[in-house]
Amino acid sequence: MTASPDQPQSPDDQARLAAKLMAETAKIPWRDLQRFFAQGRAVEVQADTDLITVAVAISRDAAEQVEAWMAARRVRPVTDKQARRWLCDDALVWALVVRPWVLVQAVRE
Repeated sequence: MTASPDQPQSPDDQARLAAKLMAETAKIPWRDLQRFFAQGRAVEVQADTDLITVAVAISRDAAEQVEAWMAARRVRPVTDKQARRWLCDDALVWALVVRPWVLVQAVRE
C-alpha cells in the first residue's frame, strides 16, 4: 500500500492509508516501548502535530515534509530526558509502528 513519493496517490488511497494507520494506533505505557527507545527507533511527534499525518508521510517516504517537521523539532528522536520523564511519570503515549520507527506522542490530559 505504500507508494513512492513520485507516484500520485488518489484521495481514496490517502484516506485508506490514514484509516489503516489510525486502526493500528494504540495507547500504551511508555515503559513497554523501552526496547525501541534503546534501539534508537522511538520517534516523538509533538502534540501540535497530527500523528497520523506524520505516519502517512513516513509511509509514503515524503522525505521533504518529514525533514521540515524535523527541522522545526515537531518530529524528532525521543531524547534521553523525555524518555526518563515518561518512565518516572509512568506515562501513557499514543504509539504507532511505521517500520522501522515507532512513532510516539504524549497522551493529552
